[in-house]
Amino acid sequence: MTGKQVSAVCPPTEEASDLEGGPPHSPAAVEEAFGRLLAEVTHVDAVSVDADFFDELGADSLVMAHFCALVRKDGELPPVSIRDVYRHRTISALVTAVAEAAVAADAADDAPAAPAASSAPLARGGPHYVVCGALQLLAFLVYSSAVVIAAARGYAWVAAGRGAAEEYIRAVLIGSAGFAFLCVFPVLAKWILVGRWKPRRLHVWSLPYLRFWTVRALIRSSPLVLFIGSPLYVLYLRALGAKIGRGVTIFSRIMPVCTDLLVIGDGAVIRKDTYFPCYRAHEGLIETGPVTVGKDAVVGEASVLDIGTSLGDGAQLGHASALHSGQAIPAGEHWHGSPGQPTDTDFLAVGPARCGTLRRALHGVAQVLVVLLVYLPLSAAGAGFVLAHTPQLAATVAPGPAALTSWAFYAEALAATALWFFGGLALALLVVTTVPRLLNRALTPDRVYPLYGFHFGVYRAITLMTNRRFLTRLFGDSSAIVHYLGAIGYRLSPVEQTGSNFGTEVRQETPYLVSVGSGTVIADGLSVNNADFSSTSFRVSQVSIGPRNFLGNRIAYPTRGRTGDNCLLATKVMVPVDGEIRQGVGLLGSPSFEIPRSVFRDGAVDFPDGPDGRPYGAAEALRLLPAKNRHNAGTMALYLAVRWFHFFVVTLLFTMAAEAYGVVGPLAVAAANLCVVLFGTAYLVITERAITARNPTGPLFCSIYDRRFWERERFWKVPAETYVRLFNGTPFKPLVWRLLGVRIGRRVFDDGCYLTERTMVSIGDETTLNAGSIVQCHSQEDGAFKSDRTTIGARCTVGVGALVHYGVTVGDGAVLAPDSFLMKGTTVPQGEIWGGNPARHLSRTDTAPRRWES
Repeated sequence: MTGKQVSAVCPPTEEASDLEGGPPHSPAAVEEAFGRLLAEVTHVDAVSVDADFFDELGADSLVMAHFCALVRKDGELPPVSIRDVYRHRTISALVTAVAEAAVAADAADDAPAAPAASSAPLARGGPHYVVCGALQLLAFLVYSSAVVIAAARGYAWVAAGRGAAEEYIRAVLIGSAGFAFLCVFPVLAKWILVGRWKPRRLHVWSLPYLRFWTVRALIRSSPLVLFIGSPLYVLYLRALGAKIGRGVTIFSRIMPVCTDLLVIGDGAVIRKDTYFPCYRAHEGLIETGPVTVGKDAVVGEASVLDIGTSLGDGAQLGHASALHSGQAIPAGEHWHGSPGQPTDTDFLAVGPARCGTLRRALHGVAQVLVVLLVYLPLSAAGAGFVLAHTPQLAATVAPGPAALTSWAFYAEALAATALWFFGGLALALLVVTTVPRLLNRALTPDRVYPLYGFHFGVYRAITLMTNRRFLTRLFGDSSAIVHYLGAIGYRLSPVEQTGSNFGTEVRQETPYLVSVGSGTVIADGLSVNNADFSSTSFRVSQVSIGPRNFLGNRIAYPTRGRTGDNCLLATKVMVPVDGEIRQGVGLLGSPSFEIPRSVFRDGAVDFPDGPDGRPYGAAEALRLLPAKNRHNAGTMALYLAVRWFHFFVVTLLFTMAAEAYGVVGPLAVAAANLCVVLFGTAYLVITERAITARNPTGPLFCSIYDRRFWERERFWKVPAETYVRLFNGTPFKPLVWRLLGVRIGRRVFDDGCYLTERTMVSIGDETTLNAGSIVQCHSQEDGAFKSDRTTIGARCTVGVGALVHYGVTVGDGAVLAPDSFLMKGTTVPQGEIWGGNPARHLSRTDTAPRRWES
């Protein structure tokens, strides 16, 4: 082909361009420059101005991300984003869009300026860092030890009862006292340590931050956090200072922290996985600010409400959407996308039902009574029964002084822990495949039920029992996952087995209303939202994902999803719920737009060699499925062995505490609790290092039938990562990352980031990582696996819920806005602000606190 290169994509004609204005250039000069750069990244001699980037040149998103980076690096050319590339797929179309965007930018010169970088100093220096960490450790030790000691003494008092009736009464009394204390103490601590939250900034690692962290840890440790979706949870937030009206329903487990800054009007609904913490970490500061949700407003699943945002009365924000700081949805309007923009879509899919104050109150009372009269006494009785009726376990709990030096004791401990660990696994499988199926008979699809009644209880029980993360992690990334999901209720027949049909994270609200078509492959993080809610009612409905689809990471799929056969749903995509059914296309972004389903570069994957020494083809590679199954079976066995050994060591630690109890008293139990945390963290590091010693994680482009990919699946599955989250917001989190292989700088503040491949990530000094953010150094697209390194510079900020893909470079001082998706291969220049899904450079007109236009 001959001609010049252009790579840009802009919104449809009814939307404003994403292209940013730049210095004036003649169209011919821009075409020539774009053509030269595109030829460079696609490795061709010349590019026609009318050649389609994807269909004719065979480029993919990674190639075009490199092109966008070269355009921006040039400095003289008007910059373009990956969204522009997909929406304007020829050079000529791009140049026209560039000219139109430049005119629009000139007209907006008088718009308010973009938020400047904070003039306040960055994170406190070394002494503050060390002192804060020491005080956080002390606070954790004191509180956790007090709780463990109280629990040990309470159990001893219950066990001293005479007869089953007295033990039951004692269990109810001690359980009620403990439950009340754990609920009330965080509320008292908040009012004593903080008083009322106000909009302010505070330095991380300072004494005000220590109070912030302490209150956050305490309020999120309350047992009332487990009552998400219940009126009890709303009462808890009110006690913490939130201004919440009547009939409000909150299903998100991500609890707000600065509750005095939260205002929610009557009848509002906040769906699950939504972030609205009323604070954010930014450039070494904690910034608190208000979040307002008006009367009868709706916030969809997996959305983010940044500080300084609001929804008016009757407003709606769609799923997988976000409001950036300063955005406000006017009363009655519907918005979607990240950042939010107006739409005509109605996201309230279910009508009201009768659900008054009395019904809510009775539901809350019933929940408390079930906990106090059933769950807690059963827990105590179960522990007593095990001690009294299982000789092996009885020996491990009360061994006597000489037993700890006896090999027979350790053999009995191994046998006892194996019995309870693997027996518990078998029992869990039996329960999740039978009990929810029986309960499901009480629910009729598409029927509207009132909240907080019998049917709501059945729905919640099904959801809780069928979403067992241990089991989905065990079976995920293997051929066994389709059998497990089928056993709990998914409709998957006929199955085209690939050995990686589903990842290790799959969630649903009722598995009996989920169907997945033949040949579909789903990566990690799928959340099937097959229940719709109003503030008074709910309804469960069928969710059908068509055949020959590929779903990327972190996707919330709603009941009204409008996708059909042979679709590619990109990572963090907002699945459309209106319009025609999309077929044979890819969807990217929020709001989503169409991209090619696949390009021929995706077919250039490195397949393993066959018996004759020549590489397999795509179809022939399926012959390696039995070998993959054997390797995955070994991974599953290793997964169970690692967790069983952890269970064994924890049992031994508390056994020793029981032996020392008569000498040093309850302090022995507190010491055992600390040892469990230290051992768990060290065990994670040792396990992961052992797995990667032989097969280090690194850049890779291969088939899913390549043994190197199987080793990567083992790396994701086997290490137990629970202990990493314990250190969020402390100086110990970067230390743990460093032990796991992350190249991480000094005084990094990590409020809850997750790194998928630790040795492939580099993070600079004093960078700020927000809660829910992810750095993911890989992607799987159908049968191909791709991974590369990612570098985040010094003093950067990664926003709440943002996802950074592989092959990304973020320059020093750059900021990534909340809920953004920084696509693979992107280069963010030093000091720039990027945001959106997919992320692009935000100009001053983009980031001004005003209504966003579509």
